[in-house]
Amino acid sequence: MQTTVHLAPGDYFVGDARYRVRTLLGSCVSITLWHAAQRRGAMSHFLLADRPDRPHAPDLLRLDGRYGDEALTLMLRRLARHDIRPQDCQAKVFGGADMFPRTRAARRPAVGRRNGNAATEMLARCGIEVVSTSLFGSGYRVIVFDIATGDVWARQAGQAELPAAQGVE
Repeated sequence: MQTTVHLAPGDYFVGDARYRVRTLLGSCVSITLWHAAQRRGAMSHFLLADRPDRPHAPDLLRLDGRYGDEALTLMLRRLARHDIRPQDCQAKVFGGADMFPRTRAARRPAVGRRNGNAATEMLARCGIEVVSTSLFGSGYRVIVFDIATGDVWARQAGQAELPAAQGVE
């Protein structure tokens, strides 16, 4: 029987076939990494592509899973403890929705789109093959990653309409 791990925003998890990992995404993005031979995998839930105010001195930086580049580094380090190289993993990328499509300023790119694009670019730089994506659109996604098989299930729900306020001008 598998143990289910729930990721909150900023969390990541690395484990083996005993685990199933799930999360709920909006504009955040999840990257799953899976090593078929070892049946070991990792999953992140990051809020922003990178840290806006990164310290200049590397020793001042404690890696934080809230940022995509740092979450990927953390996952790859943990996988390396099991002699797993980045290029031996398969990746899948999810999320990046526009949660407020009617209120977003046209001149400013959506956070979700930046997150999704950054995730695929980071994986390419690391030489990790992306085998599947479910990115962008609107509304939230429920993601479930079965580390035993490498399967990921994603269910996307549409953006709920909010009722208009009455008598407010």
